[in-house]
Amino acid sequence: MLGHSHALSGLAAGAATLPWAPVDGTVAQVAWVAAAGGFAMLPDLDHSGSTVSDMWGPVTDVPSGAIGRLAGGHRWGTHDALLAPVAFGAVALAAANLYWSSLVVMALAIGLALRALHFVIPGRAENTVVGNLLLSFGGAWLLLSHSPQPTWLPWAVALGVLTHIAGDLITKQGVPLPLLWLLRRKRVALTPMRTGTTLEKAVLAPLFLGVALWFCYANTPARQALDPYLQGLRSLG
Repeated sequence: MLGHSHALSGLAAGAATLPWAPVDGTVAQVAWVAAAGGFAMLPDLDHSGSTVSDMWGPVTDVPSGAIGRLAGGHRWGTHDALLAPVAFGAVALAAANLYWSSLVVMALAIGLALRALHFVIPGRAENTVVGNLLLSFGGAWLLLSHSPQPTWLPWAVALGVLTHIAGDLITKQGVPLPLLWLLRRKRVALTPMRTGTTLEKAVLAPLFLGVALWFCYANTPARQALDPYLQGLRSLG
């Protein structure tokens, strides 16, 4: 799937899982949803030229090459529904208990979401290396300064990675059979849909956005804030 579809599906998954997310408070809820959306881009760190690898220049491109070789190429190890959440989650677990390392991981999530959703963001700052770095680390600092230490990061990483894999599973290219691909490189796909088709752009992406907005409304204090206005509109109608 396209980058923005992955990010939107990650946001939707993050918002839908808020009732079970290990977060407390509105700021932490926002951080959870943003992290899930950004981390839904993470599996594509396995090949150079992707949104993930290009985001911060050499800072992300060099690790991308190494991860791609370690994972066996694009859409293999980082798209394994068992190995990928555990591997990426383990990195997040190591980072979650320290402020500066969790700041970097959170900034990565925000940066990925900004790059993926650039088409609805005014200007082009989020598409530049310096602009994205400033926005990402600024946003991460703001969120982490107003919420407890994000020990939930590994869970958000796992959720985002699994959402990405589920999205690629419904495309023609498919994803590897968990663990079994190590013995025989074989992928499985649920549909013949190609990446970037009209179905994805005109139906799936808007659907993910609608789901994300609905669950943000239903599962956050936004509901209490908006309900009086909605009731007022109904009474006028």
